[in-house]
Order: sequence, then C-alpha cells, then structure tokens
Amino acid sequence: MFKAFLKNYLPRHRNRINQGLHFIGVPLTFGGTAWTILAGAAPWWPCVCFFGGYFLQFAGHAVEGNDAGEVVFFKKKLGMVYTEYGPRVGRSSNAEENDDT
Repeated sequence: MFKAFLKNYLPRHRNRINQGLHFIGVPLTFGGTAWTILAGAAPWWPCVCFFGGYFLQFAGHAVEGNDAGEVVFFKKKLGMVYTEYGPRVGRSSNAEENDDT
C-alpha cells in the first residue's frame, strides 16, 4: 500500500516549491486544525489552519503544473480531463488512461 502511494505521490511532487508548500501545508491542515480545536482556540483558528493549509497545497500543485489529488479524484468521477502529472514528468493523464489515483 505504501509503495503504491509513493508511486503516485513522488512524480506529482518533484518541484521544490511544491514540496516546501506541502511541508508547511500538510501539518497546518491536519495538525494545526486538531491542535487549535483541542487548545480551545477561537472557532475561526481551526478554519484558518484547515483552509490555509489546503490553500498552500493547492498553490504547490499550481506551481507544479498538475491538479491536486482531490481535484483528480472528482474530475475522474465526473469523466473530466485532468492533469495528474506536471509537464516535467512527461506523463499526462486523462480519464481513460490512469486509474491508480
């Protein structure tokens, strides 16, 4: 399972800026949100952490030139064209080609 995750994750996160934004965004989304809830912070802080963290991750994928995993999932389900891998990887996906996300 972890091997399949890495097979999908690594080609989608090659850009250093994307990696840096994920390095901050993922812990902010999950850890920051949980911490602010458990610490009893003002109700808007968990929202800031959750949406701010996701914003950083989506911004990273915009820099990379591909769609975020959540976007790929919904576009696949709706039969829409999506960009799973950025142009530097040399692999472009569409709804018919790739079902490993």
